Amino acid sequence: MEDQNTALEVGEILEGTVARIDDKQVLVDTNQKTESILPISELSNLHVEHPSDVLSEGDEVRVKVLKIDDDVIVSLKEVEAEKVWEDLEQKLASHETFEVTVKEVVKGGLVADVGLRGFIPASLVETHFVEDFSPYQDETLRVKVTELDREQNRVILSHRAVLEEEQATKKEEILNTLQSGQVIDGVVQRLTNFGAFVDVGGVDGLVHISELAHKHVEHASDVVQEGDTISVEILSVDPETERISLSHKNTIPGPWTNIESSIAQGDVVEGTVQRLVDFGAFVEVKEGVEGLVHISQIANRHVDTPHEVLKVGETVSVKVLDVDEEKERISLSIKALEQEAEAKEFQKYERNDEQSGFSLSDVIGDKLDKYKK
Repeated sequence: MEDQNTALEVGEILEGTVARIDDKQVLVDTNQKTESILPISELSNLHVEHPSDVLSEGDEVRVKVLKIDDDVIVSLKEVEAEKVWEDLEQKLASHETFEVTVKEVVKGGLVADVGLRGFIPASLVETHFVEDFSPYQDETLRVKVTELDREQNRVILSHRAVLEEEQATKKEEILNTLQSGQVIDGVVQRLTNFGAFVDVGGVDGLVHISELAHKHVEHASDVVQEGDTISVEILSVDPETERISLSHKNTIPGPWTNIESSIAQGDVVEGTVQRLVDFGAFVEVKEGVEGLVHISQIANRHVDTPHEVLKVGETVSVKVLDVDEEKERISLSIKALEQEAEAKEFQKYERNDEQSGFSLSDVIGDKLDKYKK
């Protein structure tokens, strides 16, 4: 036995057959006078509960000599590890994607079988935060090698890198298919002070706050909420910066749409004074619809500035002089209503002239005197 064993060298690779499996070791027939001992710790780089989980009697194996004494101690994992290291180095260099099975869920991540102990840190499992990793036990994941260190027996894998690569490819495809003017559905992902980010098929575009509605919007949450599905129009796509500008406003009827069916020439409506300018007053007659009362139409008398007669926030009655839906313009008049009111008053005096004792000319004279004053 001594002659045969001493002829061996540490590090030598032997071929043999599994002769017997015990609780803590495997006996391997390597054509020596005695069987070589393969400890359970040398079966795999992963934790092994029982040698029978890895080998069966009669299996052909290649083992590496670790120690030569009264017994020959051999290792299966070191022979396997050498092939695995070479394979992993090739995968790292080529950025290859491959599948692994999660063998353990440990603190800080997942342990996978790559022929060695491969570790997937928690931060490299998904593109989002994961609180509970237990569902990953025994699952198959597609990974890339991100770090190797033979001396430290360190193999770092990443599932996240695979997902990010897939997302980048999908994003590029989507950016190349989106075109200005397209109207599509999207899902609101998050709200900001300046608008809402909407997922339009795997990429996010921005609906600026000014493009959320036809009316003034203080905050995006006044119009949409996270998770809402909304229609949007593609305003612009920049593949280089990966920026997509969207409009929700352009996909919904505006306040001026079919305005002529609800407000027509000759109508008398109530409105709120929104703005006073040198040439007149803008009065909101319907949500989002403002008409202009020209300074010449503010009163049935000469007016130097609109501020003499009107104030912002005041509710007034106005007569519609003209409606132009295409140009989004409405001409209004307060003066016309005053003239109509005075005409009715004159008619009343005229009808009652004989009974009242007043002549129509007297009334007109009084009106003229007031106007001159």
